[in-house]
Amino acid sequence: MTEFVDRHIGPSQDDRNAMLEVLGYSSMEEMLHDVLPDSIRLDALSLPPALSEREVLGRLREIANRNRVTKSMIGLGYHGTITPPVIVRNLLENPGWYTSYTPYQAEISQGRLEALLNYQTVVTDLTGLPITNASLLDEATAAAEAMTMMRRHSKAESKVLFVDEALHPQTKAVIATRARPLDIEVAEGDPSHEVPACFGVVLAQFPSEGGIRDLAPLVEAARTQGALVTVVTDLLGLTVVVPPGEVGADIAVGSAQRFGVPMGFGGPHAGFMAATPEFTRTLPGRIVGISVDTGGRPAYRLALQTREQHIRRERATSNICTSQVLLAVIAGMYAVYHGPAGLADIARHSHRLACDFAASVSAAGHALGSTAWFDTISVEVPGHADRLVEEADRAGYSIRRLNADWVSVTFDETTTDEDLIGILTVFGAEPHAGSIGIPEPLQRTSDYLTHPVFHSYRSETELLRYLRRLMDRDIALDRSMIPLGSCTMKLNATAEMMAITWPEFANLHPFAPLSHAAGYLELIAELEQWLAEITGYDAVSLQPNAGSQGEYAGLLAIRAYHESRGDAGRRLCLIPSSAHGTNPASAAMAGFEVMVVECDDEGNVDIEDLRLKLKEHGPEVGALMVTYPSTHGVFETDIVEICELIHEAGGQVYLDGANLNAMVGVSKPGVFGSDVSHLNLHKTFTIPHGGGGPGVGPIGVRSHLAPFLPNHPMVDAAGPASGPGPVSAAPWGSAGILPISWAYIALMGSDGLRHATEAAILNANYVAHKLQDHYPILYRGAMGRIAHECILDIRPLHRASGVTVEDIAKRLIDYGFHAPTISFPVAGTLMIEPTESESLYELDRFVEAMISIREEIAAIEDGAEYEASALYHSPHTAEDLLGVEWDRPYSREEAAYPVDAVRTAKYWPPVSRIDARYGDRHLVCACVPVDDYR
Repeated sequence: MTEFVDRHIGPSQDDRNAMLEVLGYSSMEEMLHDVLPDSIRLDALSLPPALSEREVLGRLREIANRNRVTKSMIGLGYHGTITPPVIVRNLLENPGWYTSYTPYQAEISQGRLEALLNYQTVVTDLTGLPITNASLLDEATAAAEAMTMMRRHSKAESKVLFVDEALHPQTKAVIATRARPLDIEVAEGDPSHEVPACFGVVLAQFPSEGGIRDLAPLVEAARTQGALVTVVTDLLGLTVVVPPGEVGADIAVGSAQRFGVPMGFGGPHAGFMAATPEFTRTLPGRIVGISVDTGGRPAYRLALQTREQHIRRERATSNICTSQVLLAVIAGMYAVYHGPAGLADIARHSHRLACDFAASVSAAGHALGSTAWFDTISVEVPGHADRLVEEADRAGYSIRRLNADWVSVTFDETTTDEDLIGILTVFGAEPHAGSIGIPEPLQRTSDYLTHPVFHSYRSETELLRYLRRLMDRDIALDRSMIPLGSCTMKLNATAEMMAITWPEFANLHPFAPLSHAAGYLELIAELEQWLAEITGYDAVSLQPNAGSQGEYAGLLAIRAYHESRGDAGRRLCLIPSSAHGTNPASAAMAGFEVMVVECDDEGNVDIEDLRLKLKEHGPEVGALMVTYPSTHGVFETDIVEICELIHEAGGQVYLDGANLNAMVGVSKPGVFGSDVSHLNLHKTFTIPHGGGGPGVGPIGVRSHLAPFLPNHPMVDAAGPASGPGPVSAAPWGSAGILPISWAYIALMGSDGLRHATEAAILNANYVAHKLQDHYPILYRGAMGRIAHECILDIRPLHRASGVTVEDIAKRLIDYGFHAPTISFPVAGTLMIEPTESESLYELDRFVEAMISIREEIAAIEDGAEYEASALYHSPHTAEDLLGVEWDRPYSREEAAYPVDAVRTAKYWPPVSRIDARYGDRHLVCACVPVDDYR
C-alpha cells in the first residue's frame, strides 16, 4: 500500500534521485550539508508513528464522538446556522475555492473577487455605511481595529475609549488587550448615562444579554464629546432593525458567522467592518474594488493596496495580513442563496421564537431583562440559574448563565418550535404567543440587497452554475502549481479536510461547557504537544487566528516577560530591513519602538550593524524579530551567534515562522536560540489559504515565556492566569480547522515530515539550478544553495528591455500559471517557492514557461518593440484573440499557446490586464449597475 507521505510529496523517489544528480549530489544528506548550517541541524523528531488515511479518519471520528453537541442557545455572538448543502459541497468542500491564494493577481482571481464584492455589498447594504473591506478575523478583533482607527482619525485630545458595558465580554477583553500597549485608557459604562470625554465610543446595538439599543440619542451624546462612534452589530438583526449608518454612526463591526458559517468551536468566521468615506484610506484589511481592463471590460481587483502594513510598516495602525476570504465568500453566497426576503424570514423566525419565549416565561412569573429585543431574552431566576442551566443541559439545550440569578436564551435559524416547547419545559412555562419585541421607531424600513445578484439564483441549478462560473475564472492549486515565495502553497489533502464539516466539530459553540468539548480539548492538547516537539519550544498557544495575530501575541509575551522582571524600559525592537511588513506593524502595536538592522550584500543580517546597535542601545532592546530561513530564501550561517548577541544584551529573539516549511524535521528554532515563534498552520501545516484566509498563527515559546501566553477571561483552561488577555474572540481561535493540521502531522509522522522538508528544499534548488542560466539568482547561502525559495532578479532584464516583473507575472497567465511573489522582499524581483508537493513534471512545466518567457525578453533585447510584444499585452483573453482585427506582430497562436503543454488544458483569463490606477481613482466596493463604472 502506498504510504500517505508518498502522495504528499510530488516527486517520486526516482525523480528525487534524478534531481539530486542534476544538482551534483549522490544523496539528500549530501545536499542538506550544503544548505543548512551544521550549528542548527538535528537528528530526529519524536512523534507517534505515521497513520494511514483510514486510520487517521477513524481516530478523528473517535475524537469527534467525545464532543457533545447540544442545541446551542448561548448567544454571545455565535449562533446555529444552516449552510445550504449546495454551498457546502460546491464551495466549502471544493478545492477550486479553498486552495486559491490571496487575489493579488487580479486577472486570475475574478471569480473570488466577484464573490467578495457580493459579501461587501451585504455588509454595506445591511449596515447602511458605504465603505467596507473583504473581511477581518472576528468580531472582537474588528472592534479593536475600530478603536485604533478612531484614535488615528479623532481630533479629540483625550486618550480614553468609552466602551458599552453591554458588549460581549470577549469583545471587551480583546479591546482591553489591544489598548494596553498603545496607552489607550478604556472606560466601561452604560452609554445611556453620561459619556465621559473620549476620542471614541463603542456601542452594542444588540446588548449581549438581550435588548436593542436606540442608537440615535447615544450617537448624538458621543458627538457632544467630539467622539467618533463604532457600533457592534448583527447582520441578521439588521434585516429588521434600523442600521447604524442611518443614525449617524461612523463605523460598524461584527461577525458574519450566522450567515451560513458553522460555529466550529470559535472559528474561522468572517469579521466585518463598514465605515463612512473619510476612513477609506485607513480601513484595515483589503477592499475589493471595480476597475476596467485594457479592453474596457469591467474587472475586479484589490483596491488601495498601498494602505497595507507593508507600506506603512511601524507607522501602521493595523498588522492585518490575512483575512477570512473563504468564510466571507460563504456568507456572501448565503445571502445570494436566500435573497433579502429569505434573510428577513430567518430574522423574523428567530425573533418570533424569542417573543413567544418572552411571553411564556413572563406568564410563568419570571421577570425579563429588557422590554425590547431581537433574538436574546434574559430571564430572572433568583438563586436558580445553575439548576436551570443543568436541567437545560440534560434536556439537550445549552443556555447562558449570567450570574446566580439570571440566565439568557438566544434563538436562531436552527431553533424549532419543538425546541421552544422543550426549553419552556425547563422553565416550567406553558407556550404563549408573544407580541413583536422591536419598537416601531427601531424597525427597518429601508431596502437592502437590491442588486440582481441577490435575486437571480433562487434555484439550486442556477446557484450551482453560478458557483462553477466563478470558480472557473480563477487559478487555484487544483488547476496548477502556485509558485509563490514566502506563502507556501502546498497540498491540502482531502483526508485532512474531511473532518471540518463533521457536526461534532462544526456545530460546537466556543463557550459550551468544557465537558461538551472533551474531543476538541484532546485534539488541541495533542496538536500543541506535536508542535512543541517539532519546533523545540516548551509551550504552544493555538489562540492566534492569523500569522499577524501570532506575531502580536509573541511580542506581548516578550513585553510581559520584561515587565515581570522589572525591566519595562526594554521597548526597542530590532528588525532586519528585509522583514515582512507585518513585523514592524506588530511591534508598534505591541508598544515597541522599531529600529532597523541592515542586511549585507548577500541578504543576511549585517552582524556588525547589529553589534553596533546593541552597543549603543543594549539596555533598551526588548526583542529582535528575525525570519529564518531568511526572507531572502537562505539559511544564514550566523543565526546562533545572532541569538547569543541578543541574549547577552538582555533581549529576546522572536523568530518569524513563515518559512518553517524548510525546517520541520531538520532544525528546531527553540533549540538553536529563539525564544518565541509564530507558526503559520495555513502554510507549513496544510490548512489551505482559502483565497486569502482562513489562517491560524499559533505561537511556541520557551518555558520562561509560557506564563505570558494569551489567556481568555471566559475559559480558565485557555491560557495562563498571568497572560496578557485574549488576542482573538474565541479561546482557541479558529479551532474548527485545527483537525486539518492534526491530520497532516498524524499522516506524515516524524520521518514523513522530514522527507517533506527535504523535498521542499530539493524542489527549490532544482528550479533555481534550471533557471540560473536564464535569470540571475539574487541570493544564495554560503555553499551556493538556497533554502526552500529563490529570488530571480529581473532588474537587469528590465534595464535592457523595459520588461517588468509585472509583465512576466501577467504573461505566466497565458502559460496557465499563477505568478510568483512580485517585488518582495526586493523591488523588481520574483520570489519562487515550488513546495514539496509539486511533481517533477510540474516543476519542468514551470521551468519551460519561464525559459520561454526569457526568450521573449531576449527578442526585445535584440530589437523587437517592447510595447508591441506579447509580454506587454498579456494576459490574452479569448475575446481579444477572436476579434476580427489583429494588428500585433506576434500571432494569435503565439499569444494563446506559447508552449505545447498549454494546448491540452488551456486556462482562459476572463479579463486582460487591469488598470490599477483607474480602480483607485474610482473606488467602488459594492455591487452597482454595470453602467455606473463602465
